[in-house]
Amino acid sequence: MSKKPNIIFFFTDQQRADTIGCYGQKLEVTPNLDRLAREGVKFEHAFTPQPVCGPARSCVQSGRYASETGCFINRRPLKENEGTIAKHLNSAGYETAYVGKWHLASDHHANELYITTPIPPHRRGGYKDYIAMVDVLEFTSHGYDGFVFDKDGNRMDFTGYRVDCLTDYAISYLHKKESENPFFLFISYIEPHQQNDTNLCEGPDGSKVRFKDYEVPKDLLVGEYEGDWKENYPDYLGSCHSLDYNLGRLIDTLKEKGLYEDTVIIYTSDHGNHFKTREGEYKRQCFDSCLRVPLIISGGAFTGGKTYTEPVSIINLPPTILELAGIEPPPIMPEPPLQDLLSGGEWPDTVLYQISEAELARGIRTKRWKYCVNAPHKQEVLRMADKFDPKQYHTMLLKAVPNSDEYIEQYLFDLAADPIEANNLIADPRYVEIRAQLAQKLKDHMVKAGEKRPEIYPFGYPLGKPHQES
Repeated sequence: MSKKPNIIFFFTDQQRADTIGCYGQKLEVTPNLDRLAREGVKFEHAFTPQPVCGPARSCVQSGRYASETGCFINRRPLKENEGTIAKHLNSAGYETAYVGKWHLASDHHANELYITTPIPPHRRGGYKDYIAMVDVLEFTSHGYDGFVFDKDGNRMDFTGYRVDCLTDYAISYLHKKESENPFFLFISYIEPHQQNDTNLCEGPDGSKVRFKDYEVPKDLLVGEYEGDWKENYPDYLGSCHSLDYNLGRLIDTLKEKGLYEDTVIIYTSDHGNHFKTREGEYKRQCFDSCLRVPLIISGGAFTGGKTYTEPVSIINLPPTILELAGIEPPPIMPEPPLQDLLSGGEWPDTVLYQISEAELARGIRTKRWKYCVNAPHKQEVLRMADKFDPKQYHTMLLKAVPNSDEYIEQYLFDLAADPIEANNLIADPRYVEIRAQLAQKLKDHMVKAGEKRPEIYPFGYPLGKPHQES
């Protein structure tokens, strides 16, 4: 690949890594993606820096943490002056195209909502050459049928399964593209996320029968709640299979147009899902079922069927994309590009994650350990298992804060002995030294991410309450 490569970012929503064959799925769900992994590079331990839709997307578009972008909860817009990957690529001569869910335009605080209306150009993060987007896709469509908007704000209705129809827009762009400039095409699906108005996954017709013989992920059996995976998992896998089928359609189009060898394909998701089995949440927690995502890249330096086991984050992708395009990543992007890992350079041994909305928390993941702290005194905890008035939820979000100066220890998991995170060691006296080491690593990484170095207190400390000396 001698010239600047084309880049396709294939972004799914709430997809567990274990839905994919090369990550352990036993059913025939992802043949195209498994083939792509054999050609490219698979990252075995890839994580999100924020397990909720809008905040994760702000990290992917900017290369900065959600506490820095201000999008630490949903319905907080990406700042108009944010230096996004699209803006950098525009300056380098790329065409930029966006298809699907954006989730970074509406501002609930200012009552500027674009949930079912066109997103104005200044709220699109710099994408400009081809647009088929909407801010909150699950409000303008279901599994079948819906609408998005083009770059002039015209409504485009689609009929058929949503994944197929969004891919049709992307393929249409590839067929109609006339310039010789390289392109960056970002395709943002909502599948396999459930529909918010029904709390049901909507796979293609026939999914319940086709994927009924699935193996239950072990982590779904250890939570304190039964969850809703029994009624949803076949459709969840059906959605993943449709995503894979449509990835194949895109690859076929690239080959048909002679573009495949000049294109880098990135496949990942914004966060995972544990189907309300832990405190009634789908994802806004520190467990691997929420944080771990698939990450496969093929093209350019990402070839050879290699697998890397070092912890990486999808916040590493913006600088990776800029390096692919021959652009020096700006210093405000705190994490290194994945090319550093491929070349054998120094690589961090931890990834940082920030948690918001359901609670205010921070944590790190190493190859072996998971360490999490939270600040219950700073933010009301509102779990999805509780029945609540939507106004209560939005009132809580309006009071949400991006960070704290003080946290208390919340979780410690030894992932070598306990990969399904069933045994919390945070109060076990045998791990005092380990917790101290991980606390320092967490503080260091928080400072690197632009936060103040916090105080971290032991589990059970009465943070935010009057403390009486004994």
